[in-house]
Amino acid sequence: MAVKDGKIFNARDSRAIYREVFNRRDSNLELLSLAELDLADARMESLCHKREETLIFNVAAPCVVEVEGVRYELAHYDALYIPRGAEFSCEAGADPAKLYLYRASADKEHPVQHRKWAELKDDPSRIRLLNRKKVHLMFDVSEKADRFMAGYTFYQDRTRAWPPHNHTDQEECYSFIEGTGAMHVYEDDENLTFVKSVEVGSHVTIPLLNYHPVFSHEEPLCFIWCIAGERYWVGDKSKAFMDGTASKVTT
Repeated sequence: MAVKDGKIFNARDSRAIYREVFNRRDSNLELLSLAELDLADARMESLCHKREETLIFNVAAPCVVEVEGVRYELAHYDALYIPRGAEFSCEAGADPAKLYLYRASADKEHPVQHRKWAELKDDPSRIRLLNRKKVHLMFDVSEKADRFMAGYTFYQDRTRAWPPHNHTDQEECYSFIEGTGAMHVYEDDENLTFVKSVEVGSHVTIPLLNYHPVFSHEEPLCFIWCIAGERYWVGDKSKAFMDGTASKVTT
């Protein structure tokens, strides 16, 4: 048997970095957690969440996610649903990939589902138009899952959310991936519990019954919204949200 040489490694030189951004212990959420995975010419092996379903968004260079031996090529802005208990690995080439891995507690197992941005971005059934905003439903109620719904919202410059809305049965995370802006998260007008600027890399948790309007500044803004809870999008449930006729909306 040939004897191989030992090698030395240092964690600071790692090309595969997994960060737990938040989980249910520190986020004020009951269902939803989030991790980031940065990959460059590397592979992350043997990830598995036994009690949680996973929804991956790729916000950088193309990469491959292998689920139970089946390879899925994720282009920029693609999403991939992975059922609870499934083992998966992630691999990227020389161009760095960045994955957001949302997790939610789940009771059932559903098929793996790959949603391709190139196929869905111009699909009118997946697009909702609001005043100076466009919502893309990447993972809709038609997809099989226990808890998840998710998509992208694109703001034009100097735009605000109207009307403010909150949810009785959905918790949420906004992950900002383009532009800069601001966001409020608050119980009511007398209790503004969160007023912050947001930028690329910001993730904001939205517990139940919190209003959560977003404001763009001098440039366009884009964020991923990921819901864990009852599976509907507020604008499909509330006409007042779509036409802006209410001062507030609760779903």
